[in-house]
Amino acid sequence: MPGLNTTDFTNPSTFILLGIPGLEAAHVWISIPFCAMYAIAMLGNFTILFVVKREPILQGPMYYFLCMLAVTDLVLSTSILPKLLSIIWFNSRAIDFSACLTQMYFIHCFLATESGIFVAMALDRYVAICDPLRHSTTLTNPVVAKIGLAVLLHGSMLALPYPFLARQWPYCRTNLIPHSYCEHMAVVKLACADTRISSYYGLFVLFCVKGLDVFFIAMSYIEILRAIFNLPTKDAQLKTFGTCGSHLCVILAFYIPGLFSSLMHRFGSNVALHFHILIANIYLLVPPMVHPIIYGVRTKQIRDRLFYLITNKRT
Repeated sequence: MPGLNTTDFTNPSTFILLGIPGLEAAHVWISIPFCAMYAIAMLGNFTILFVVKREPILQGPMYYFLCMLAVTDLVLSTSILPKLLSIIWFNSRAIDFSACLTQMYFIHCFLATESGIFVAMALDRYVAICDPLRHSTTLTNPVVAKIGLAVLLHGSMLALPYPFLARQWPYCRTNLIPHSYCEHMAVVKLACADTRISSYYGLFVLFCVKGLDVFFIAMSYIEILRAIFNLPTKDAQLKTFGTCGSHLCVILAFYIPGLFSSLMHRFGSNVALHFHILIANIYLLVPPMVHPIIYGVRTKQIRDRLFYLITNKRT
């Protein structure tokens, strides 16, 4: 097969994704939990979108941001899993170079967008708890729409250099990508040129941009905690902090695996390749699965409205 040629050539039009090298014998078994995670993510996030759209009582800033998060999660999980399943089930490993760069762009664009949405959600919680009387006048629908657009543009611009730089490099070693999707560093490592600028840009986004997002979220929660501890009773403190619990859970589910995956891919040279790839896939599949579960279980308004819709429909 010409697509599997590993001899010298220049800029192949097609790359070959190897899936999860080293675990080929277990590919079918691995596909079962991945497929289940994707199905739960699709069902959960579409349920969030349906409930918020259906119920006027949920149409406020917090729930609009939650809908943005749900759409982002759907795009992220759909960016990688269909191709992974086609590799495992149908041995369809080939991917066009342009399609590879497009996949790379969508992954990084919506990862940055998701990080920005968490900042917006932290802002919403800050205003709701620290300045509740001005919450409805500060975060109006037009303001929420502008924040959402700004977050999307922010993610789009940050992701552009990834495929742009990857397209510039000459590829003359092999067209075999030892990964299940077009992960940035996995593609760049195939280039026969000095690609340090790609690595440096990835680290810049990780530490400076996402680090700045984490900083703003931390500052918001420091002020929120100050406001909570100033409340007169324990019950009021616990009730108010409970409104932030879901947000804190999804933040931890997003940033901790992401930091671990990024650093391990760059510096974990002694870690088995299949472990790298499994962690990278889990990072993109687990948060979209757990986000709607966390919000559905911990947010009383969503839980109550979903229960009402189900029981009312049956009646």
